[in-house]
Amino acid sequence: MSLGPGYPTLDPEIAAIVASFPTPEHPPTIQESRASEPAYFTEVIKWQKENAPADSEYKVEDRMVPVDGVENLVRSLIPTPSDGTPTQYPLMVWYHGGGHCVGSINMDDHYLRQLCVKYRIVIVNVEYRLAPEHPFPIGHNDAYESLKWAFALRARDDPFFSEQPVTGQLLQVPQTVQPNASIPEKYKSVTQSWTENAHAPLLSRRDLDTVIDCLKADPNDPRLSVLLAPSHAGLPPAVLQIAGADPMRDEGLAYEKALKDAGVKTKLEFYPGFPHGGHYVMPRAALSQRFYQDFEHGLEWLVQRIE
Repeated sequence: MSLGPGYPTLDPEIAAIVASFPTPEHPPTIQESRASEPAYFTEVIKWQKENAPADSEYKVEDRMVPVDGVENLVRSLIPTPSDGTPTQYPLMVWYHGGGHCVGSINMDDHYLRQLCVKYRIVIVNVEYRLAPEHPFPIGHNDAYESLKWAFALRARDDPFFSEQPVTGQLLQVPQTVQPNASIPEKYKSVTQSWTENAHAPLLSRRDLDTVIDCLKADPNDPRLSVLLAPSHAGLPPAVLQIAGADPMRDEGLAYEKALKDAGVKTKLEFYPGFPHGGHYVMPRAALSQRFYQDFEHGLEWLVQRIE
């Protein structure tokens, strides 16, 4: 049940787990959030390692890629099957979450190793610099320039991709527009979840505003507020996973509709009563397991479109 305005109704299993969390003395700062990451990801990394593939089934290549006078870590996971299958595989480039302010490639490392072997795809896991030390668009440009791949809106218009196009997008609980942007009337519905889920667990509206302050960005920049791009036509097919108890719920739904209206193939998965990032904090919960299963089904759906 809901606790009142701004408190979303949670799935019963999720609500019971959230109720067991300690109550923080104050909203964490970005630095405190970073310091708590080892504990935050303990359970999900443990779960990921339980299903780890054999080391002989893949190889790991770490490379420091120069970008604007610094070097960023790029980790490649490459299948090495023993059955003599062809050595050319689909490529997936992965960018960790965290609102451009927290997180690292370690969040999903072991799960990506599973996907690499299970689906026989090369996965490139990209590190990028974080705000507030490196405000927007530094992290965004790191992600893009590291391997000349990144967000589909830029890739669509880059001649680099004319012979090797981006063929799909996997978007987990995406932020598609900044709350302080100038939002056109046709997208005004996105503001509803910012209010309805203002006090959601794991990511509240206050947390969202903290991230926005760190980025120091123009909220109307379509590289950040992709919903506001002049056109979404020509973008690759997209899989979107939207959490019902997420302040960013409605902007994700609006982006899926904008893509579909522009003729882009989409696959939408919706999780009522599920908070932003719940699959990290409580990976064994039924909704989290469904979230991971749907992600893999979405990955298969995209791979099948290029075979």
